[in-house]
Amino acid sequence: MAEDPKRKGRPPLTEGRRTFKIDVRFTEDEYKLILEMEQALGVSRTNLVRQRLLKNGDGIIINTKALILELKQIGAELGRSGNNLNQLAHYANVLQMKEILSPVVVERYLLLLEENLRCRSKLDVTFRKVIRQLSN
Repeated sequence: MAEDPKRKGRPPLTEGRRTFKIDVRFTEDEYKLILEMEQALGVSRTNLVRQRLLKNGDGIIINTKALILELKQIGAELGRSGNNLNQLAHYANVLQMKEILSPVVVERYLLLLEENLRCRSKLDVTFRKVIRQLSN
């Protein structure tokens, strides 16, 4: 088929074209559940049903917006915590050189270090969940 130079838009698919349609009826409760899933996951109904049906319900659909938001929040918290750790370590080194390092400064440093490790652990758990879901 020769292309019309006036015709614009996406070229017609030669492979993978979806030509078959299945009509399905749902109860009101089932339909509400589908709408809730569509909203929560941020995907279209068509893709939601297609993924669930073709992947035999084993696969999981990831709400990328929520995932990115959570990772962004964890990253920001890690950044703040790391910055605080660096400032406190610098301050502790100055005090140590003057031989007036206080146990309070050391305790504060250890608290910030624990907070940083908790954030890193939370980030590790999140990544493991994503990897586990994507590998199914």
